[in-house]
Amino acid sequence: MTSSSPLLVTGATGFVGAAVVRQLLAAGHRVRVLIRKDSDRRNLEDVEVDVVIGDLTDAASLRRAVSGCRGLFHLAADYRLWVRNADAMFAANVEGTRTLMRAALDAGVERIVYTSSVATLGIRPGGPADEETPVTFADMIGVYKQSKFLAEMEVQRMAAAEELPVVIVNPSTPIGPRDVKPTPTGRLIVEAAAGRMPAYVETGLNVVHVEDVAAGHVLAFDRGVVGERYILGGEDMSLSTILTEIAALVRRRPPKVKLRHGTVLPLAYAAEAWCRLVGGVPFVTVDGVRMSKKQMFFSSRKAQAQLGYRARPAREALRDAVNYFRGRGLCA
Repeated sequence: MTSSSPLLVTGATGFVGAAVVRQLLAAGHRVRVLIRKDSDRRNLEDVEVDVVIGDLTDAASLRRAVSGCRGLFHLAADYRLWVRNADAMFAANVEGTRTLMRAALDAGVERIVYTSSVATLGIRPGGPADEETPVTFADMIGVYKQSKFLAEMEVQRMAAAEELPVVIVNPSTPIGPRDVKPTPTGRLIVEAAAGRMPAYVETGLNVVHVEDVAAGHVLAFDRGVVGERYILGGEDMSLSTILTEIAALVRRRPPKVKLRHGTVLPLAYAAEAWCRLVGGVPFVTVDGVRMSKKQMFFSSRKAQAQLGYRARPAREALRDAVNYFRGRGLCA
């Protein structure tokens, strides 16, 4: 294939996927995107890309999408912390990934970047985890983490057994502009910036600007070692620090009430039960409360050393996220 052959991006209408599309176009690449017929295309309104309609459960559409492509960025995934139907998430995240990787192999795609998540990695008490921190399937809390763990295992298996030319990236907690849904983290920022979060449950997150994550994807495509994985993270922060930073940006007082996990868990069960009855998405979920017991801190040293990856201060990512949501009228 020639250098003018397109690069396929799945999940291109999403938060991170759209940022990757923009990075690739800025670098002069021709980009093809796979999107669902009913996808929200706001993130692609001002970019020029080739469009293929399909989804991860439609094998024929995946074959059409990868045909003639020299590279693939697979970012599409069902990312929800609460689902009514777990089977649908496994079908998209695990089976869909396997089918797409098979289609890419058959089409002779030369280079693949698979977007996993730090959700698949181990947690190191007392310090940041890295790509080698031990982890098992039993450590995965909730359907999303379980599905991404199994999908990454399948990608690694295909890289070892079938010479799949794939580099794996594990983004941490991306925030910033164009979070149109918004994501669960984006929802938290909106609620905090709008002054609708009087209390919180302490946890720890690794916060990174979405544009730095996108740049890391391009670096992985250009410089990553096939079969290796790279954490694309930023700055480790407690939730209380994140909320304090957001409060300063919007000139509000940060929440002072810190709730115990055991206090919130019954509320999460009740919220999920209510949403099952009447619809909607619970703001607090059982899996979210269980995950918050762990400090999800991570090191990007490997990506820095091998890819030249860099991340800006987390406060800049929070500022850009708040400004974006403010521009959409979601917070003051």
